[in-house]
Amino acid sequence: MKPEEFRQTYGPTALVTGASSGIGLAFAEELAARGFDLVLTARRTDHLDALAQRLLSSCGVRTRVIGADLSDPAAPGRLLAATAGDDIGLVVSNAGFNVKGAYETTDAAAMGRMLTVNCHAPMQLAHGFLPRLKARGKGGIVFTASIEGLIGCPYSAAYSATKALVISLGEALWGEMQGTGVDVLTLCPGATESEATAKMEGIAHLQPAADVVRLALENMREGPACFPHAHYLEMFERLRAMPRRDALAGMAQSMKALA
Repeated sequence: MKPEEFRQTYGPTALVTGASSGIGLAFAEELAARGFDLVLTARRTDHLDALAQRLLSSCGVRTRVIGADLSDPAAPGRLLAATAGDDIGLVVSNAGFNVKGAYETTDAAAMGRMLTVNCHAPMQLAHGFLPRLKARGKGGIVFTASIEGLIGCPYSAAYSATKALVISLGEALWGEMQGTGVDVLTLCPGATESEATAKMEGIAHLQPAADVVRLALENMREGPACFPHAHYLEMFERLRAMPRRDALAGMAQSMKALA
């Protein structure tokens, strides 16, 4: 799709959640470079304010910052109300975080927050924005999931479960939106350069967030899912081709050795 056609289809404004770092930040930068006005949300509004000023200077786009903590179940409703007057053609439901380690030692409250951010928020945002997009007759939603959503991952049990929900949600909505002009894409990255991975040791094959975003936007009409990292896609395809017991036991042994 040519740049002007892309903007006419998914513009003039894009909403990006979790836009203060990582893949969300890369979405904001790439969409601004494509001439989109932006509505950016995250908890850290100071980061978003600085980003908005930078994008105004570099790309000349208008950016509105809305502080939102999506671990609050009421936050998606407030975000929907705050954007009621915006002509948003692209919704990037990207906010999320992971909690890793042995399941029984994982903080229960952190898992609850993760469930709300990773699952409740995208479900509620899609529920609110889909009628608006269908009324426009064009537009799209991107859900940021994870390659880990393809299989239950030992020592990442709760996180992989949340991302499995996002993948199922995105696939189902892709089917429901056929013929409406609304595209749905579920983005399933592998290990990606971010603030979070910068604090972790021993992660191989990190993919730049900008590459993840570029591939996602290039494949907006090629849903239901996009797997931007060939290495991790091949790895998980091998795992899913194995007897499930063998795959899970092997993953558990490998992850336990790294712990």
